[in-house]
Formats: sequence, C-alpha cells, structure tokens
Amino acid sequence: MTTRRPPDNTLHQRILKDLEGKIVSGAWPAGHRLPFEVDLARSYGCSRMTVNKVMTELVRAGLIERRKRSGSFVLEPKVASAVLEIPDIQQEVETRGLCYAFTLDRRTRRIARAADQRHLDLADAGPVLALTCTHFASGRPFCIEDRLINLATVPDADSADFTVIPPGQWLLQQVPWTAAEHRIQAVNAAGPVADQLRLDPGAACLVMERRTWGGDGPVTHVRLTYPGDRHSLVARFEPSAP
Repeated sequence: MTTRRPPDNTLHQRILKDLEGKIVSGAWPAGHRLPFEVDLARSYGCSRMTVNKVMTELVRAGLIERRKRSGSFVLEPKVASAVLEIPDIQQEVETRGLCYAFTLDRRTRRIARAADQRHLDLADAGPVLALTCTHFASGRPFCIEDRLINLATVPDADSADFTVIPPGQWLLQQVPWTAAEHRIQAVNAAGPVADQLRLDPGAACLVMERRTWGGDGPVTHVRLTYPGDRHSLVARFEPSAP
C-alpha cells in the first residue's frame, strides 16, 4: 500500500522544523504557550489542518502537551531520549508525513575482518553479514545504512530477504536486545556518500554509529549517515539524583 504525499508537505516540514527548533534551542522554554493553531495558520498562510498535523507530531515527540481550552505548552524535559532508543527508520519517515521506501544496495557474507571484529566487539573471527541500504523519504535520500550482523548470534539473518524488509526493522522484530551503545559525530560528505545522498561534496552530514548486544552476544553494528540539513536529534533528560 502506497501512502500519498500531502500536497503541502514542504510547508508542513518547514513549520515543524521552525517550531521544533524553538523548543529544542530553549527559545521557547518549558511552560511556554505556543501560538494558537489559527494564529499559526494565518502566520504561515496555510490551512489549520496542516498546523494541527504539526502539533500532533510535536505531541508524539513529547515536546508539547495540549490542554483543553488553554492551548499547547512546551513540556518539562523528561527521562526519555530519541537518541538512546533504537529507531525504526520507516516510522521516523512516516511520522514526518512522508512516503517511505528503501533499497538494498549491497549484501556480502564473509568471515569477520579485523575492522568487523572491532565494530562488533567480537573476540574471534566468525561469519558476518555486511549490508548497505539507502532509505528514502518521498523520493529523497533520507539516510545510508551500513550494517554488520553477527551470524553466530543471529543465524536466521543469513536467509532473511532484506529486499522486502529493512535489516534494522527485521532485527527489532526478531532479536531482543539487552544493551546498546551510540556514537554520534558530524562529518563532511565525500565521494560515493555525497553521490548517494545527492549532496554537494563537503556538505555536512550527521553520522550515528550503534552497537547492540543480546543474551547470546554481539548482535549488530550499524552506521547511519544522514544529510545534515534534513535530520536532527532530540534528547530529553533530567539531572541524576545527588
């Protein structure tokens, strides 16, 4: 089933980015009341329905709450973090009101190289599956996924059809994870990455690397590369107890 792209998608994304930016930057602190939907619609020259969809996404993200007859207010930070969760990329895309698609660009089964062992935290060289995918949001590249799967821990991945289901989504459904480690950095797009993401050479990218472990050992290492101007990470947290 194909999701139709909303005709006002570009404006929808601009409004979402504007409001989210004001909240995350602190320009609108906790407790701040957002402009009423009718006022935002007038300001952006759009329908109230478009604004309502944006506000619904902000509620889902835990950034605001709606109070009956009072309006929408910025929430206090809570113990939750999109950065520290294991995201489903399809859900990330569709939450933004965009159409999701992906391609499996490369699939290689091999005995773990030294770099593979470091990435997966493997003590010995065993069989691994190396995958590269491109994820799309309404036809535009959303991110590149470079993934290693430890076949000693997840042998069923060897026969999984990753042209039908993205590997990250398959792993979330099939393999319980007990621990994860994130590493986030900014890089400049170069060579094949710039071409794949349709970026100018040297354009800013956001890279998230993640390793996960399960009860039987290391599960996967993934490197997700996002165009810097099309992705942001929002973390919500509170001070630890003294």
